[in-house]
Amino acid sequence: MVPRAQLPPEIQLAQRLAGNEQVTRDRAVKRLRKYIVARTQLAAGGFTHDELLKVWKGLFYCMWMQDKPLLQEELGRTISQLIHAFQTTEAQHLFLQTFWQTMNREWTGIDRLRLDKFYMLMRMVLNESLKALKTQGWEERQIEQLLELLTTEILHPDSQAPSGVKSHFLEIFLEELSKVGAAELTAEQNLKFIEPFCTIAARTPDSLVLHNITRGIFEAIVEQAPFAIEDLMNELDAQEEDEDGKSEDGDLEWDVPSKESGSLRGAAPNRHEEPPGDGEDSVGPVLQFDYEAMASRLFAVASQQGTPSQNRKRLYKVIRKLQDLAEGLFPEDDVPEKAYRKLQEDGQERRTKKRLLKSRSQNQPGKGGKEDSRPDPSSGSERRIRRRPRRRRGPGPEPTGPQEQPRGPGGRGARKKRRQLRAGARVKVAGCQEPQSKQRPPQRRK
Repeated sequence: MVPRAQLPPEIQLAQRLAGNEQVTRDRAVKRLRKYIVARTQLAAGGFTHDELLKVWKGLFYCMWMQDKPLLQEELGRTISQLIHAFQTTEAQHLFLQTFWQTMNREWTGIDRLRLDKFYMLMRMVLNESLKALKTQGWEERQIEQLLELLTTEILHPDSQAPSGVKSHFLEIFLEELSKVGAAELTAEQNLKFIEPFCTIAARTPDSLVLHNITRGIFEAIVEQAPFAIEDLMNELDAQEEDEDGKSEDGDLEWDVPSKESGSLRGAAPNRHEEPPGDGEDSVGPVLQFDYEAMASRLFAVASQQGTPSQNRKRLYKVIRKLQDLAEGLFPEDDVPEKAYRKLQEDGQERRTKKRLLKSRSQNQPGKGGKEDSRPDPSSGSERRIRRRPRRRRGPGPEPTGPQEQPRGPGGRGARKKRRQLRAGARVKVAGCQEPQSKQRPPQRRK
């Protein structure tokens, strides 16, 4: 047996990371971070593929041994942030590649009780990898390298990724990308992040992968379209308020250049700093997309000769929805009024007006000569507020409505009921004028 002192540092750290005592594992994680920083700073330093596989095996079982939920989250965050300890982009990508290879290899051995914490670890590692791109200024070359890595290790038909890893990755990718880059990424950059999914969706023979990409990526974008445009309208309103405030002061008007109005192709900055909405309408940060360009990209890959018929049929449905979004037709009825008004001003087609104006004909300001005193239809409570005044009017003028109905189904029973009510009314009136009249009903019963 080789003595411990002669073992490579990676194997020693892996053994300590998988130790039985928590104190030993915590110390090994801290020591690993220092070791990564020191080694990657050397000119001839860096890790090999096999060395990082050994490191990740130790980290995998370090997470395996942690049973307390709060400590699991803390440990997962610490492990995922190790990517920032690498000083070069190549070392970071190698670290991520060995992580996904480790998850693919060990996935079938994870029992049901430990599955959630590894789901969480995958989400955290993906989040930190996107943050690494953010710190590098979202360089196009770095984005392409990361997407190529993720596609090769997870989504490619030749990859060794189990179905559970693929499904979870497709479920969390768009959400984590929104958390990290919604405030900075433009529609053109977002389309670049989506291109690998377009290609895989058109070529994959796996129906489960096709379904997960369509549902987790494309249809999620379609469902978030009203919120994305609402965020864009809020950005435009904020810019207009800033310009109005600065134009009031003549000194600032000449010093501050006017901002260009935003478009659907740009990102809404500082969207994550806005206060959250109320109720079910509150959503997290939303990415901006050029729906026409996205539909064109999907059609280009779906219309190729080698695309399977089931893939083409499924993607054509998504393309129709994206084309409707590009023309102003939304999948939801509660489209924000500001976004709808903006799209009308931009010269949308007549069928856009027909579908949206049917549900908003009574709420459009200036069309019926009425003032816009109704609530914002984007709140989703328009119909409830309309019905409330009707309920309040009901009890007032119609208390005797059920008694005055002439005849209907069950007429005899209705007449008997009216007679009893009228008789009772006479007894009460008589009782107020003549106290002795209260004894008449018992005499009739006898």
